[in-house]
Amino acid sequence: MMADNKKNPNEVPDTGHEWDGIRELENPPPRWWTNALYLSGLLVLVYFILYPSLPLINDSTKGLLGWTQIKEYKEDLAKVQDVRAPYEEKLASMTAEEILADTEMRNYAVGSSKVLFGDNCAACHGTGGVPAKNSGYPILADDDWLYGGDINTIVTSLAAGRHGMMMAHEKTLKPEEVDGLVKFVENLSNGKATEAGWKLFNEKGCVGCHGADAKGIHELGSANLTDKIWRFSGEPEEVRYTILHGVNDPSDPLTRVAIMPAWNEKLAVKLEAEKWDEEPEYEGDETQRLSVTEIKKLAVYVHQLGGGQ
Repeated sequence: MMADNKKNPNEVPDTGHEWDGIRELENPPPRWWTNALYLSGLLVLVYFILYPSLPLINDSTKGLLGWTQIKEYKEDLAKVQDVRAPYEEKLASMTAEEILADTEMRNYAVGSSKVLFGDNCAACHGTGGVPAKNSGYPILADDDWLYGGDINTIVTSLAAGRHGMMMAHEKTLKPEEVDGLVKFVENLSNGKATEAGWKLFNEKGCVGCHGADAKGIHELGSANLTDKIWRFSGEPEEVRYTILHGVNDPSDPLTRVAIMPAWNEKLAVKLEAEKWDEEPEYEGDETQRLSVTEIKKLAVYVHQLGGGQ
């Protein structure tokens, strides 16, 4: 009997390649898939014609549309500035106090200052006004203020900067007196100050800067010693270091350095002159780190951040 060599008419032809029972077929892909492939190639060609695509030696092809990311960014930025323009114009004519009292303008100032704060303030004061622990930078998100938390004081702090000073006492205090003051500050922050500690505090002149109640004096920028908020650290050895070497004391090379720069010296001079009802006399570079409007916006932002006073 002869073998039947006829192929099954329903069997899909293959290339003759077979591996482990799997044949490589010759049937074409679906027409929709083929059309999509050709269409994608056409889209690539259209893209190359319309948009920058091919790199050249020092440039690239421009495309018929002349589109660039920078151009799109500037167009979007212009739209944002058009929306902001009425608010910015109104802000420029308002004082910080007036902005704070106007709900709409206050919300705008806070919302538009987040990037401003991040670009200029967050490096020291941290995102959200909370710096790294024991970094030496003041926390802006609490309600503890070295110079005061009212809006006008914050404006002055931003415009003029701050450069407070605590004298170094390494040469004026005996070791046992330093030990006593360290213990007093530690006890005071825990509400356990003793009569002997208060006596030492007053006799050694600490009262002159930190006040009779040890809560600090805003005009001097001195710290409140009665709470648990520490500018540098509440560890006994760190408190000892501050007492011995002070803060910004030029006579001690080991002193702690804690200086906030001025962000608009011209405004600072103007504010000081207004305080004493004088004519402002500014002599310096006209270029300021922040504009007056930016100072007011940041002041409102910081005021709201820390609860204000």
